[in-house]
Amino acid sequence: VESDALVHGADYGLWLDGRGPFPDPRSSHQPHGVMAPSRWVDHAQFSWHDAQWRPPAPKDAIIYELHIGTFTREGTFDSAIARLDALHELGITHVEVMPVAQFPGTHGWGYDGVDLYAPHHVYGGPHGMKCFVDACHQRGLAVILDVVYNHLGPEGNWLEQFGPYFTGVYQTPWGKAVNLDNAHSHEVRRFLIDNALMWLRDYHIDGLRVDAVHAFIDRSAIHFLEQLVSEVKALGLLLQREVFVIAESDLNDPRVIRPVAQGGLGADAQWNEDFHHALHTLLTKEEFGYYADFGKLSDLARVFGAGFCYDDRHSRYRQRHHGRSAAGLEGWRFVACMQNHDQVGSRGNGERIGRLVSQEKLKLGAALTLLSPFVPMLFQGEEWGASSPFLYFTDFVDRNLQDAVRKGRKSEMAAFGWQAGIPDPQAASTWWHSQLIWEEREQAPHRDILRWYTALITLRKQEKDFGTAPLDPQHVIFDEEQGWLSLRRGRFQLVCNFADRTQSIACEVPCGLRLASSENIRNENGRLLLPPYSIAVLEPSEAGASS
Repeated sequence: VESDALVHGADYGLWLDGRGPFPDPRSSHQPHGVMAPSRWVDHAQFSWHDAQWRPPAPKDAIIYELHIGTFTREGTFDSAIARLDALHELGITHVEVMPVAQFPGTHGWGYDGVDLYAPHHVYGGPHGMKCFVDACHQRGLAVILDVVYNHLGPEGNWLEQFGPYFTGVYQTPWGKAVNLDNAHSHEVRRFLIDNALMWLRDYHIDGLRVDAVHAFIDRSAIHFLEQLVSEVKALGLLLQREVFVIAESDLNDPRVIRPVAQGGLGADAQWNEDFHHALHTLLTKEEFGYYADFGKLSDLARVFGAGFCYDDRHSRYRQRHHGRSAAGLEGWRFVACMQNHDQVGSRGNGERIGRLVSQEKLKLGAALTLLSPFVPMLFQGEEWGASSPFLYFTDFVDRNLQDAVRKGRKSEMAAFGWQAGIPDPQAASTWWHSQLIWEEREQAPHRDILRWYTALITLRKQEKDFGTAPLDPQHVIFDEEQGWLSLRRGRFQLVCNFADRTQSIACEVPCGLRLASSENIRNENGRLLLPPYSIAVLEPSEAGASS
């Protein structure tokens, strides 16, 4: 259109120095993709039904990470709504949605978004996303959105035409770094932070998960993350509802989540990679890549007791000391998972842990995750041991970019020892195979796994002792040689057998079995008999009777 005033639904483009038209960098809708005109959206046109909505506190969260494009066969916001009741019944409190900002093609992970203000058109665009969030709130589910500010995708990325959004002063794995601290960086930071505020204000998002904050290159006195969190909190006060920020960081630096008044950056919580790696290696015995730093019960015990395993310790993988002590922080500051999109999708064939280990090990890992002192997170389909993989898939149009993605994927996987049979990221079948098969929930053995996850979540929500709590090394004991670990959670005790043989372990006090991963677990005469790779939840009992 050629007009000084845009109306809801009008398509338009921008011309720069006689060149164009380009999509608007702040476009709210790209109904025909990243190369097409923008569409004006009047956010006041949508009728919300969540005026009384107040999200559960982050410390009480049970998070479910999902990818709109594979959560259902249809891969849309509307089709996802039809599955929300299942998450509510499971006991989920927060739905974490992988990035939805407009990216090239029809399907992809979303981490190569280029129109940060526009929900992906294939998913359902702005209207579909608002309906999804509104439906979540109607079911008591808070919504966390994954946002990516450390880089943008290459295809359809016109930002550099509009100003110095990137700087060649620093180089990153994605090319030029986002300009956070050089000339004109104020406007760049404003562009990104305004985007974060838009999701919270116009889409009623409850919290943000900020991707790879360790990749921000910023020497400013006020770090970009600190500014982002500060403005998010200020908007929350204005909106009169709690909003929060979860960071992804591989630095093991608690300053990311310490308050600004204590010299931190102020994020509410962060993903805890050490928890995943310590648990994963105990269950799978894998040793490649960063898993080389883990594999002992002492590693998992350190995480339970202190938050990080590597807290200024030497890392064999990094060949240097890594991390800093997280002493004094409460468990809810850490998000713990047994699998997530990265740890599954970064494998050569996208295998979920249920494909790598026995059902006994899967149930053991699930219990330690869901009954931990941290905020637990599940990855879509985990609750029933979904058989579908989660592969890396893209849909670029540019042939040179297609070839580069294929070569890069093969090279990356070869570094981990996966060289044959790596699915083509550009093949539509790679995306199709990653879609969940919901019918499995009613079939064996998936039905039994779902029952176990439901029982664990029910127990966590019923008993306040299983809420997040201050971390204390004295709450965990283990025997590396014998292969058992015991974790105290209030009045409860989790006793785990990581060995491939049945073990008899003395109970500290008279107790009964509250929950057991195997029907062969016995509590007899003050001793607990645990079959291989099993876990028992013990509750003090004056009579010491088993159940």
